[in-house]
Amino acid sequence: MNEPLSASPARPRSRRLALWGALVALLVVAQSLLVYLTANYERVRAQEQVEAAATAAAADVRQTLSRQQQSLQALQWNDPGAAPWRAEAASLLHARRELMRVERRDVAMRVVEAVDSPYQGPVFGRIAREAIEVEAQLACTGAQRLSAPTFSRSYFVPMSDGLGLEMIDLCIPVQRAGRADGWVVATLALTRLLEESVGAETARTHELSFIESDGARLARTGVRRGGGVFVAERIIDLPGQSLQLRVDSTRGSPSLIPNLAVALVLGLSLALAVVVVLLVRDVRRRAAAEARLAETLAFRKAMEDSLVTGLRARDLNGRITHVNPAFCEMVGFSADELMAPATPPYWPPELADEYARRQSVRLGGAPTVPGRSVQEARSGFETIFMRRNGERFPVLIFEAPLVDGQGRHAGWMSSVLDLSAQRRAEELSRQQQERLQATARLATVGEMASLLSHELNQPLAAIASYAAGSLNLLEPGAPADAETMPMLRQAAQRIAEQAERAGRVIKSVHDFVRRREQAREALRADVLFDAVMPLVRLQARKSGTRIELELPDPPPRVVCDRTMVEQVLLNLTRNGIQAMEGLTEPAQRVLTLKAWQTHPRWVSFSVIDRGPGIADDVAARLFTPFFTTRSEGMGLGLSLCRTVIEQHGGALDFVNLAGIGGGRGTEFRFTLPADSGDRAARAADRTAEAHG
Repeated sequence: MNEPLSASPARPRSRRLALWGALVALLVVAQSLLVYLTANYERVRAQEQVEAAATAAAADVRQTLSRQQQSLQALQWNDPGAAPWRAEAASLLHARRELMRVERRDVAMRVVEAVDSPYQGPVFGRIAREAIEVEAQLACTGAQRLSAPTFSRSYFVPMSDGLGLEMIDLCIPVQRAGRADGWVVATLALTRLLEESVGAETARTHELSFIESDGARLARTGVRRGGGVFVAERIIDLPGQSLQLRVDSTRGSPSLIPNLAVALVLGLSLALAVVVVLLVRDVRRRAAAEARLAETLAFRKAMEDSLVTGLRARDLNGRITHVNPAFCEMVGFSADELMAPATPPYWPPELADEYARRQSVRLGGAPTVPGRSVQEARSGFETIFMRRNGERFPVLIFEAPLVDGQGRHAGWMSSVLDLSAQRRAEELSRQQQERLQATARLATVGEMASLLSHELNQPLAAIASYAAGSLNLLEPGAPADAETMPMLRQAAQRIAEQAERAGRVIKSVHDFVRRREQAREALRADVLFDAVMPLVRLQARKSGTRIELELPDPPPRVVCDRTMVEQVLLNLTRNGIQAMEGLTEPAQRVLTLKAWQTHPRWVSFSVIDRGPGIADDVAARLFTPFFTTRSEGMGLGLSLCRTVIEQHGGALDFVNLAGIGGGRGTEFRFTLPADSGDRAARAADRTAEAHG
């Protein structure tokens, strides 16, 4: 009976202790936060001051350079003679301390007049001006191209006192009656440019310097060394060049001691006020929290309903607990229809058992891996769903575990993407690519029609000749002796040989033109060359080209789509033969075909001609679709060749051999994946070749 009485006053006490603990915790947190905010405010304000100083200094430098440019342009307004020009230039140098030298040059960039600054000895005393005027010439070249004043890059000039200055040149083109009449070149010292441009107040509290892109300092002014804490940089864009200005404040990290007392008092006051308000208005806060929660749920639902990606939530038993409208629209079932049955209605009946097994494995696995987040544990896979009308369609599913407020695994959340449109686009692209490749093959064969007729005339003429001779021997009244039958047998044999030769020519063209499904196979490189060699020799014999084949023993093996790679070889060899026609002496018309293993994973192929090479303007657009240098060409050959090689994971490129070791011609080189078969298969190939 006494226990409840003793426990009753303990509850208010525990509540008071909890409130005091909350108060202390709030005080600690509030004080820490106020200290941090104060220090951060001081840092932000100091950085803003440096940024403002950098902006002002950059503007001052731009203004100084602009005045310099205007003053230098004014020297040429009245076309003064040598003496007046020197007087005006000396006056300008006296007024502008950052100007070290002003030169007047003729059209050929020869110095006509030059005046040095009165505040220092000649700038180019130790090193002659002609030895370091490359930057000035480049600036004048840019000024001539732009028809406007142009600045040069900075350069170092050693002085007579053992030190040196970083200089920059300003080149101003001079025109008389609309024609170039020379140049005015002004040399400015970057250090003095900073000293004359930046205000004294900024220089007393900051270090200002011009730096290069790697941080190297070119010139400086202001305090001896900045604090390195608050730094700002600005790019000063000039015609033809840019300068990088760095401003480093002398201030270090802001101190917290002056603001600590104020922060503590303010923190205590705010914490006490917040605790009182929380205790008095606890009920109102609860109501506000519920209202915010309702707004958050409404916002999330609106966002979920606007998605085109289907969302599906399942519990640990695999039952659907939630779907969004996009998922319902995707499969054609309502939310109630999806959440009612144990087996989802969008599973195809023929795949339901497989999906059930996969789901049991998925649901039975661990939701997360120790040390990994929920985002890292999600995975994606493709599968097939069924719409309400029975249509099957591919989807891509990403799944992640659902975790409740206590950190327990409560189910799975899936995002589902409909891949139907993507698959249709991929199929259309594949069909268009096949049509384009077929068109290119037909165009190639069309161009070879004349060669085929020339090649077939020889075996057909021989067949006609042997047939006529045989008929003459078989005519009535012809002498029949012991030599007649051997002659007829020999004629028939020659007819068969010539017919087989004509058949081989026609079959090689038929095999090349015929469309086939793309299928990659492992084969030797010499097989690819042998397949296209009959077609290559057609054109080679007509143009008097000699074909050389270089292959290692044994030949390397590749994995490729044989038909497509044969088309690539044929296009490249035909281009090489055509490049030598009429431009290379007949004795030097040699087309070299090579294949060798450059890497355990790659095999390189080369087609080398001895033509005039490829011009630079043609090389820039060589692989562009529909670009050709021949009036009868379609411009698809090299573009399709590169597409085919890239589809195999390789690369196609060319090298102009002209000028390399005194040679000439062009080498087209491409790579194909090497066959990763075992050594036994390769040994079998070598044995077959040895017994062949």
